[in-house]
Amino acid sequence: MGESEKQKDPAALKEEGNTLFKAGDMQGAACCYTQALKLSDSPADSAVLHRNRSACYLKLEEYSKAEADASKALDTDSGDVKARFRRAQAYEKLGRLDQAFLDAQRCAQLEPKNRAFQDLLRQLGAQIQLQSAQLNSTDARVQQMFSVLLDSSSKDSDRQKAAQNLVVLSRDEGGAEQIFRNDGVKLIQKLLLSKQEDVVLSALRTLVGLCTGHQSRTMAIVNELGMDQLCAVMGSGASTVSLAACHLLQVMFEALTEGMKREIRGKDEAILPEPSKELRSMLRHLLEMIPAPNVSGPGRDSAINLLVKQVPRKSLKNPDNSLALWVIDQGLKKILQVAGTVAELSEGPPLTENTHMSCSVLLSKLYDDLKSDKERENFHKLCEEYVQEHFRRPGLDGKLRAIQTVSVLLQGPSDVGNITLEMSGMMDAVISLCASEDATHQQVAVEALIHAAGKAKRASFITANGVALLKDLYKKSENDRIRVRALVGLCKLGSAGGTDFSMKQFAEGSTLKLAKQCRKWLCNESLPPASRRWSVEGLAYLTFDADVKEDLVEDKNALLAMFDLAKSEDKTVLFAVGSTLVNCTNSYDVEKPDPQLVELAKYAKQHVPEEHPKDAPTYVEKRLVKLLEAGVVSALVCMVKHESPALTEACREFIARVFLALVERQEDRGTVVAQGGGKALIPLGTENTKIGKVKAAQALAKITITSNPEIAFPGERVYEVVRPLVNLLNLECTLLQNFESLMALTNLAGISERLRQKIIKEKALPKIESYMFEENEMVRAAATECMCNLVLSTEVQKLFVATGNDRLKLLVLYCGEEDERLRKAAAGTLAMLTAEQPEICTRIPGTTTHWLEIFQALLLSEIIDLRHRGVVIVQNMMQAEKGLAETLMESEVLEILSVLAKQREGTPDPAAKVAQNCLDKAMEYGIIRSREDGIEKGKGTEP
Repeated sequence: MGESEKQKDPAALKEEGNTLFKAGDMQGAACCYTQALKLSDSPADSAVLHRNRSACYLKLEEYSKAEADASKALDTDSGDVKARFRRAQAYEKLGRLDQAFLDAQRCAQLEPKNRAFQDLLRQLGAQIQLQSAQLNSTDARVQQMFSVLLDSSSKDSDRQKAAQNLVVLSRDEGGAEQIFRNDGVKLIQKLLLSKQEDVVLSALRTLVGLCTGHQSRTMAIVNELGMDQLCAVMGSGASTVSLAACHLLQVMFEALTEGMKREIRGKDEAILPEPSKELRSMLRHLLEMIPAPNVSGPGRDSAINLLVKQVPRKSLKNPDNSLALWVIDQGLKKILQVAGTVAELSEGPPLTENTHMSCSVLLSKLYDDLKSDKERENFHKLCEEYVQEHFRRPGLDGKLRAIQTVSVLLQGPSDVGNITLEMSGMMDAVISLCASEDATHQQVAVEALIHAAGKAKRASFITANGVALLKDLYKKSENDRIRVRALVGLCKLGSAGGTDFSMKQFAEGSTLKLAKQCRKWLCNESLPPASRRWSVEGLAYLTFDADVKEDLVEDKNALLAMFDLAKSEDKTVLFAVGSTLVNCTNSYDVEKPDPQLVELAKYAKQHVPEEHPKDAPTYVEKRLVKLLEAGVVSALVCMVKHESPALTEACREFIARVFLALVERQEDRGTVVAQGGGKALIPLGTENTKIGKVKAAQALAKITITSNPEIAFPGERVYEVVRPLVNLLNLECTLLQNFESLMALTNLAGISERLRQKIIKEKALPKIESYMFEENEMVRAAATECMCNLVLSTEVQKLFVATGNDRLKLLVLYCGEEDERLRKAAAGTLAMLTAEQPEICTRIPGTTTHWLEIFQALLLSEIIDLRHRGVVIVQNMMQAEKGLAETLMESEVLEILSVLAKQREGTPDPAAKVAQNCLDKAMEYGIIRSREDGIEKGKGTEP
């Protein structure tokens, strides 16, 4: 049957799926069954296909899908004992023990003598008894906690202890269920009204335990408590309570949006309504919190942070952006109202240092989530209308609010900010307000001017029209807040040439003077944190200049001050610190121009970028050492820990770039790991820009290659490293990144079977196999080495046992290649496979006519490792089948083994003992016999 005909025949697809299943390719088998289901028009055949696919999903640990497929098979045939058994297994893994027990009981009734059914039934019975005992014990503990909390005569210390114990109980599924069913939510509602901060925090953390991963409980709690109370708690003055309430709402959002996909679901899931009503209610309350004057600054930041996390699509592949459109329609003006608030003016809600940056991030996220020009035009229109409305009002307050809004837009969706900045009279107002005698007016205008200088075209305009003004403010203003902002404006304009040494905006030495003043203010602890943060902004621009980089890393006090700011509560400094460190470490991407194009450009008298002499690798390496000595790793680790909209994906990318630069030298990797760098890199490898993920993954790979992974990533953390590494096995990545990923995965695969299973589950096997065909010798050898460790897993061994592929042939041929490293890897893989799967031995002669020559070459190799692996393969083949042993002994292998078996004096050879074992086996078969002076062939084998 032809390939195209096979694709249209469900029976052929089913058989192909069965073959792949037996070979251990669960993903391929599931795909075949899925295609067959699309073509099948027979309910009975479809039931069998669902049952088979359920078995695949069980192996792939996709238990929800396994349960669904088994149920579909049982809908057609309730007596299908295989389907029922598979559903029982899936139910057990999903934690639904009562349903698993019923299915296992039915299986045992249908086939009483089946030992597998009886074993599962006993196992489930024991688990249910244990769970019941735990529930009874937990119930008593819950009741005790409640009685203490309800008793008004209880001591405060006892009530606090009881509340904390509730938190611990809520983290256990049995405890959470008991709290919920004993009217615990009503009690927690009373605790939320307590004036003791510790009690309120315990109540919030208990609710987190109740809601985590449980959709039905979350919906009930949202409806019982009401969003008004939860928002009131989040909007309270205490920042710790606000953050705890924010975390609770985050958990609630996750439970409502992802609960149906999770394995822990409510028992009433069949009648569970869609949570869209509760979700919209939560979002509406958050939008109302943003401009509310009675909400604290930290509470407002928490509300914005939640919107940043929950509203935009997680993937642009998802076509549904209705939530973002709804938020823009219902709340864009509310967001702009806070964005335009000038804290020093009497009107407006209370803000923190982070609020404006948080608004910028939220606006940027909403704008990026739009799909069409029409949607973006509507966003532009709403922003322009808001800015115009305030700009045209009489008096300065409206203009200040408009300019402040433009500043926030320029830091967020810059396209929108640029459009509003180009409105008639806007730039003139900014320039004129810079000359105002009022410090607040000056501050708002100067900040707008700084953000406006983002584009080269506008930077040139401001250089011509605003530099003199900024210099005047810097020199003459008595207000340090104004002076530092004017300085940053000058820094930004002075760095407009970027890393191009030949493009200088200011006179020689001017940037060094500006940088010196920035460092001076940065180290001045008497200045407010906001002013010191602006000095870091200045350095972020000036460190494009290599002279400035050198001066900064030599100033340890300035570095320590910058790192302290990075660890502080002011999250808005994160981007500036990240940008400064990227510049100092030269971890930005630089495209090397084609030399011929450079010559052509010079001939045509076009500008050719020049690299600063102090950006040479030797200088960069010294700067990295200085940064490590100053404690840059601990600062980066703290930056990653920040839960704030200010930690944008761009900021995460900066941090990943710096980490990659820091682990470039092997001798520095231990320092990075010891200070927590390994732990910090794991989230950077999964939550980042596309480039940031690659940089973080490459840094993880470098650490994994040269460090003990179990020490660098202790406990469960080592399993989290696998996915970022597998993502590097991509054609879009460089060969170096592919190579380092394969090396790191090789190390991980050699640690434990659980790690090997994790690598397999992340679908790395097909990628590793494809790199075994790579033209680059180092990559090809690394992929083969990785496979050598993976074949310790039975699942991988079955792939080589399966017929109809060239996996075994490739290994035999690689044993005969010239590349020593590749030969070692291939021979090692073959040695393990032939030991674990003897049937492979009988298939080796059919792979290539040169197999005997290849193995003889291994045995004759001058390299001890190759010789040893070759003789192990020969031993395994001889033990597998007498016919193979005869074939080997009839060749020159006998003579070679005889020589190898004679241990050389002074040079212990591990191959000698194995060679003697081979000869002993041949004698046992009667193929050869021993003489006093050597070995000779047996009579039965002589010609």
